[in-house]
Amino acid sequence: MAAVIPTVTKVSPRITRILGCNPSSMTLQGTNTYVLGTGKRRILIDTGDEGISQYVSHLSNVLNEENIELAHIFLSHWHHDHVGGLTDIISKLGIRIKDCHVWKFPRLDAEDIVQKFELFEDGQEFVVEGATVKVFHTPGHSTDHAVFHLLEDNAVFSGDCILGEGTSIFENLYDYMKSLNLILKLQPCVIFPGHGNIIYDPAERLKYYLSHRQQREDQIIEVLKKNIGKGFTENALVLAIYTGLSEKLVKAAEYNVNHHLQKLLKEGKVLQIGELWQYNKL
Repeated sequence: MAAVIPTVTKVSPRITRILGCNPSSMTLQGTNTYVLGTGKRRILIDTGDEGISQYVSHLSNVLNEENIELAHIFLSHWHHDHVGGLTDIISKLGIRIKDCHVWKFPRLDAEDIVQKFELFEDGQEFVVEGATVKVFHTPGHSTDHAVFHLLEDNAVFSGDCILGEGTSIFENLYDYMKSLNLILKLQPCVIFPGHGNIIYDPAERLKYYLSHRQQREDQIIEVLKKNIGKGFTENALVLAIYTGLSEKLVKAAEYNVNHHLQKLLKEGKVLQIGELWQYNKL
């Protein structure tokens, strides 16, 4: 059972977590958003989903009770559960864009659904009272994904690159593995994920993610090797590899398997015949 996450948590003197109040099988307890800093003007990481008045109310209470103004809003990536609440926050809280800068990396694969944001630069550093944050481009989950390194606490805010429970989906496996290795090199003491609870064993979790992806690849090859000449759909591979998987997560698993197969196809290890995949005997 997933751990309970309070709607508002004062994680440290410089970090407040506000739950997006949008739980689902894909968002776990909901989207985690974070307010960073100790002074009047602070940073908000992610904005939750669209139309969640309960979330906007909780955020408003935090800002009012601590007399906070938002200097910057950082968007980790374009997915609706991270950017959808932006319009509600700006309109309902009366935030003026000239006073609060909205930042994001651009999507490289399609038109961006977020309008009027400023562009991050990889490695860009932001400073507000009590918080120095360095931004890193970490594509893989999406082409525009970013993580945020809070230098004072050596903490990484990982968006959907790393989750508090389970593993994440991705659009590009090669890029995703590179991004995981980048975070590993930062050697954070703690990771604050976009979904799920705080990760207090970052190195172990990152190594697990990396080995898990290799394990999945090995499992795909093993199934295909044992059935040389036989074709498998992605769904058939999921059923053969994932045990005890909820039906709600089958499509997400097929998505991940497809990306492993695309990588293996580039490496010449598998063959694609229509919707079927086979081991390439070379």
